[in-house]
Amino acid sequence: MATFYNQAILSYNNNVTNSNIVSGELLEVLSATKTAVPGTYKAGDDVTYVVSIVNSGAAAYPGLTVSDNLGSYSFGSTSVIPLTYVAGSIRYYVNGVLQSAPSVTAGPPLNITGITVPANGNVILVYSASVNAFAPLGAGSSIINTVTVSGGGLSTPVTATDTISADGSANLSITKSVNPPSVVENGELTYTFVIQNYGNTEADAADNVALKDTFDPILAISSVTFNGTPWSSPTQYTYNTGTGEFSTVAGAITVPAATYTQDEISGSWTTNPGISIVTVTGTV
Repeated sequence: MATFYNQAILSYNNNVTNSNIVSGELLEVLSATKTAVPGTYKAGDDVTYVVSIVNSGAAAYPGLTVSDNLGSYSFGSTSVIPLTYVAGSIRYYVNGVLQSAPSVTAGPPLNITGITVPANGNVILVYSASVNAFAPLGAGSSIINTVTVSGGGLSTPVTATDTISADGSANLSITKSVNPPSVVENGELTYTFVIQNYGNTEADAADNVALKDTFDPILAISSVTFNGTPWSSPTQYTYNTGTGEFSTVAGAITVPAATYTQDEISGSWTTNPGISIVTVTGTV
């Protein structure tokens, strides 16, 4: 709803007089909402957006354009775009019935054209956008995303905004290596497990991180270290010398949170994962 004001001017014989000021209300019959699924994101995620446009009036609104800024935010003297439209993902429903795909320009901004909202009806647009290198990932970060509905006889564009937050949890990966890669019988070797955390939250004892492996051939363990500090059994790990099954005690492994660096020129983010290392040395 918008309030408008108007005043008339009467001129005669070089005289001017003004009327009283009248006011009125322009009732908006077109409304829009935008919802993201899920409401959180990590690097590389696809986020699904649902845009609902409702027409409560007695006349249709043809020829509308829906524009999505894909989360554009200011960076220095320019702006960067943290989301990328997923080609071919658009779905267009009128009163709940799937229609042929409308015309889409990926942008940025993303433009969807040729949308018609029937009288006393609704349109739902569903599409996906991927989280790219310009998305902030640190704790407390977010992407604020706005769509604008324009054209089709609208006197004022209609907007809808949704905010998604950077996922606040650990995001772990693990790699394993052996040194030396070739060993003689009764020779010594070391297994190295590198655990990386790409999330913005530390993996602490409460996360119950545990590493399991079955060494084949069975290893006669001489030492286990965690980030260079010696570990002992059964306080930090257990080992079955008959089966070769090795397990760390749940919660003994912790991995620091990642840190994030934004390039001063391009605005893209680099993830520097937190790292913890477990080594197991023995003879075979």
